[in-house]
Amino acid sequence: MSAGTLGARLDTLGMWDATLGTAAQLAGALAAVGDAITGLPARGEVDHLLLAGMGGSGLAGDVLLALAEPVSPIPVTVVKDSTLPAFVGPRTLVVALSFSGRTAETLAVAATAVERGAPLVAVSTGGPLGEMARSHGGVALGIDGRIPMPRAGLCAILAPVLAVAEDVGVLPGARRAGEAAVTQLRARTVELAHAPSPATFLARRIGRTWPIFYSAGRLGSAAVTRWKNQVNENAKAPAFTHVVPELCHNELSGWGQHGDVSRQVLTLVELRHDFETPDVARRFELLNEQMLEVVADLVTVEAAGEGPLAQLLDLALVGDVTSLQMATDAGVDPGPIPALDQIKVGLALG
Repeated sequence: MSAGTLGARLDTLGMWDATLGTAAQLAGALAAVGDAITGLPARGEVDHLLLAGMGGSGLAGDVLLALAEPVSPIPVTVVKDSTLPAFVGPRTLVVALSFSGRTAETLAVAATAVERGAPLVAVSTGGPLGEMARSHGGVALGIDGRIPMPRAGLCAILAPVLAVAEDVGVLPGARRAGEAAVTQLRARTVELAHAPSPATFLARRIGRTWPIFYSAGRLGSAAVTRWKNQVNENAKAPAFTHVVPELCHNELSGWGQHGDVSRQVLTLVELRHDFETPDVARRFELLNEQMLEVVADLVTVEAAGEGPLAQLLDLALVGDVTSLQMATDAGVDPGPIPALDQIKVGLALG
């Protein structure tokens, strides 16, 4: 479904169309990865799964961790840095995630993994990362290079991650969960693709304030991270996050002062899902009694879909479109990220 139904806007890289094509992206990526991946270690040969990646690519690791942690018989770790933990060795499967295949931190992690004899899976459009995996007996899984930016390709990166996790015994039924997510994403896209949509109203409730995203558990942590990153990169605006129950042990206390200021500049957006622990709903009720005094507005977004993956990606899609609408309302081009590009140029020159 085309973003053109929403009217003309500044969008030089086609981020709207890519985002509203998320369901098709996931369906296509699941089909491309197939029923089995050759070259992976056999079940029982892996004691630990580690996913390494930065930015939009690395978020696929957060999603996998949220899904696998409650069910995986082996530990799952996510690394967003250039160094590997000391435990990584021949029985740790390292999955390196980089849309371009050129991310400096991810390449460093992959090189260290190879040095330590860890089996390596590269998920990328190619580049040095894919070549490194192939040349050292690892597995190189491709993704669609036509996607305009890594953050617009979450599902293209996630599908092979799900398949690897299923094939090594970390996440049984991962492909089936992906299919359920496609169904939900299609339904949500119909709702979001025509203005005014819920994302339109949410973006305008946030307006010129700074959003704070709260959610619960590991699933919620991945969701709020996605929302924050998308507001940062698409709308070029600040955003902040925390997760229940932890925030009830620290951050909530920090709203004791300066309510006259925070009520003018902050909007609280709560991302709720069906996989919250029983005490979470009551905690939200109690914290909201206090937060209503210190924020400009409080908005709740409810996840839908069958299973945790469907609900997580459903929340992500709502956030993606909301961030694009924030960019449109501010007259900002959501695609280019000049501030981040300057860092990369500076590192290259340094």
